Amino acid sequence: MFYVQHLLGIGHLKRASILAQAMSEAGLDVAVVVGGPAVDGIDFAGCARIPLPAATAADAGFSAILDEAGRPIDDAWRDARLARLLTEFEAFRPHILVVEQFPFGRRQFAFELMPLLQAARAAADRPWVIGSVRDAVVRKSPERGREMARIAKTWFDRILVHGDPAVLRLEETLPEAAAIADRLLYSGYVADRRELDLRPGDRTSGRDEVIVTVGGGAVGEPLLRAALAARPLTRLSEHVWRLICGPNLPAGIEAELRWSEKPGIVVDHWRTDLPVLLRNCVLSISQAGYNTVVQLLQAGTRAVLVPFASENETEQEHRARTFAERGLMSIVAADAASGEIRPPALALAVEDALSAPSVGHGVFLGGAEATASFLLELPDADRGGRGAAGA
Repeated sequence: MFYVQHLLGIGHLKRASILAQAMSEAGLDVAVVVGGPAVDGIDFAGCARIPLPAATAADAGFSAILDEAGRPIDDAWRDARLARLLTEFEAFRPHILVVEQFPFGRRQFAFELMPLLQAARAAADRPWVIGSVRDAVVRKSPERGREMARIAKTWFDRILVHGDPAVLRLEETLPEAAAIADRLLYSGYVADRRELDLRPGDRTSGRDEVIVTVGGGAVGEPLLRAALAARPLTRLSEHVWRLICGPNLPAGIEAELRWSEKPGIVVDHWRTDLPVLLRNCVLSISQAGYNTVVQLLQAGTRAVLVPFASENETEQEHRARTFAERGLMSIVAADAASGEIRPPALALAVEDALSAPSVGHGVFLGGAEATASFLLELPDADRGGRGAAGA
């Protein structure tokens, strides 16, 4: 059983789908518990899907969690969702329970996750309990960091970190993770190997374009507007610039961008062939979400990263700076005071990316397959093996 909750973007759900399908292809019987709304183009082929009442974030600051009708969740909603989750757990009786992001995030869902962990501990046929977390986490206070480590040490047998420790270690964004070093296993970055398959026409789609992406789009408006303003300031001003808005960009903003289209500007809502566009383009401009960076590494694309950053979101900035310091991508940060993305700074980063020497990245991208292999090899006889986990 694989639990995943996405709230604002689509990155968590996309990574979970790649992992779950790799698990299924390796021979595991997988049920995916999805706590957010369905997203077109992201499925869980070969897996059972258990939808909980969907929750989303009210805004980029996660000021509130909303239900399917857009209302703040209340105790009755929490109770109903918890009951559904525990019923599904008891019916499925998993050999392995994988929980994505918690306790390193999703604190708002402790109301159901802590009872789920307690149910797993109390089960007669106790499952292995495995954490699944990306390469970097949002930096919190030392007190919160210690709480995360305590929960991980108490309730989880292993924590799978979906990154390459030669590039970025979890302790860099969560120093308190040193206390659970015996639990941490690095899988490598999670890439979708199917994105390497070319079809007729794929070799020309997006050729010589500049591809501007903003992930799901919920917080993408500033980057899209900055890219339009930066275009005439770069040597790529005569190339086609393709803006991919994402499914969560407010419809009014996308419509406004379409109305103001100029020659050489293309505005797309979403592209299922984004990996092909990235492979063929002359340059990518994007945020620094986990899946975006992995796609760029897999495509071998020259890239400018403009990380989304706020008081509650710091992991993109750390990831972007890490890859920029390795000379693999360029970076431009929003103005610290205003949050504005300055077009001249973006244009300068474009020039830097185009002038940089092309180098192989050497980053391990086999995280999905490595995760599936690890789970498949967990022994039945030592189910929940606390001694093996160091507890």
